[in-house]
Amino acid sequence: MLDKNGIAKRIAKEIKDGYYVNLGIGIPTLVANYIPDGVNVVLQSENGLLGMGPFPLEGDEDPDLINAGKQTITTLPGSAIFDSAMSFGMIRAQKIDLTILGAMEVSENGDIANWKIPGKMVKGMGGAMDLVASAKNIIVAMQHVNKAGESKLLPTCTLPLTGVRCIKKIVTELAVLDVLPEGGFKLLERAPGVSVAEIREATAGKLYADDDVPEMVID
Repeated sequence: MLDKNGIAKRIAKEIKDGYYVNLGIGIPTLVANYIPDGVNVVLQSENGLLGMGPFPLEGDEDPDLINAGKQTITTLPGSAIFDSAMSFGMIRAQKIDLTILGAMEVSENGDIANWKIPGKMVKGMGGAMDLVASAKNIIVAMQHVNKAGESKLLPTCTLPLTGVRCIKKIVTELAVLDVLPEGGFKLLERAPGVSVAEIREATAGKLYADDDVPEMVID
């Protein structure tokens, strides 16, 4: 199985040269550390930054430079800082090529729930609803199962929805999966050492898999 950094490394391989990419809170923020050499992208943070770099080294943090998750970050030469209204204008105008989000649940129809667990305190829905409504392409970075070992890839989401039929690809600690237009998860790759049977066991929604599913290539 992959750890969180492994998930971020695999997602970084999906980023193409010239992309403008929004990184959500959680695992997606780690993607900034693994952009492949020779691939020039502009990372956007919804709180008002274009040109986000990797996380700073210990001792080099600047508390005035943070991402949407309030983590300290770095900027790259040519970066721009602006207000969140302009940032969301970019998002709503579909200027972002790829959005990478975390999720609590994804349904086999591509619905996503990632902003609230009923009964638990939440700071707010953040920008997730704008992102899923406006993004051209969304990849979800998430754990395949919750702490109780229950699947988070479901026939139908049980938590309040963030967006409907908007997710196309998911990367977890176990697998890379597409959400099929007709519904269901298509297994594309499995994590090193993980079998198709283990992924089936961990997936509550419909799962389609070929006889020979390749392992992920991370490095």
